[in-house]
Amino acid sequence: MESDLDFHSAKALLEWQIEMGATEAICETPINRYEVPKTAPKPKPKAEAAPLEKVAGPDPVADAQALAAGADTLEALAEAQAAYSHCDLKQGARNFVFSDGQPGARIMVIGEAPGRDEDLQGKPFVGRAGQLLDQMMAAIDHDRAGAERPVYITNILPWRPPQNRDPKPEEIAMMMPFVERHVELAKPDLLILMGNISCLALMGRKGITRLRGKWVEVLGKPAMPMFHPAYLLRNPAAKREAWHDLLMVQEKLRA
Repeated sequence: MESDLDFHSAKALLEWQIEMGATEAICETPINRYEVPKTAPKPKPKAEAAPLEKVAGPDPVADAQALAAGADTLEALAEAQAAYSHCDLKQGARNFVFSDGQPGARIMVIGEAPGRDEDLQGKPFVGRAGQLLDQMMAAIDHDRAGAERPVYITNILPWRPPQNRDPKPEEIAMMMPFVERHVELAKPDLLILMGNISCLALMGRKGITRLRGKWVEVLGKPAMPMFHPAYLLRNPAAKREAWHDLLMVQEKLRA
């Protein structure tokens, strides 16, 4: 239907409606904006993401297994572990701490990780805790430097963690192939697992107060979980339980 308004009249009327607050034009027939359309619009297909390419990287544990398996002697194992490059602890440590005592000893003590004194001297258990360990071994007539009843000593980690923190799971996993090969080459009759970290690494469990005093089998060897000497220095009352465990070790050796 044609409008009787001329252009200027229509323009003036439109401007007046805008001034009155009109924001949109309306049709001759009303629109129900709440009405649901009979057919929903089809969603646009999503563009498929390009598949991510897997980047092959080094496997720290596999590399450790290969290095450990290739070592036929304790000297070769020490060289292979010292050259291992995946463990970041190596960058912050002063020295590589492999072992002390006599290879081939019937007792092999496995501690947790080097501390400050061990990092400085490059030997395990040489601080106050190490002095107490020597006293404990002497109580059952064993000595790390002895020829008749020697002791062989090592740790799960050969490098000191910063501020003596507990080793991380990935650090333990990287070192375990070396620890397992270490036991194979040292050929002890039994193992002493000193502290929670040693038990976690070799038994998969923590809670030394529950684990100590009971023989378990680790890597095909009888193993005795014991309080770490550093714990005994902080808790002298626990030396009674430690003495009981040492007597069990002595009895096992005699048997």
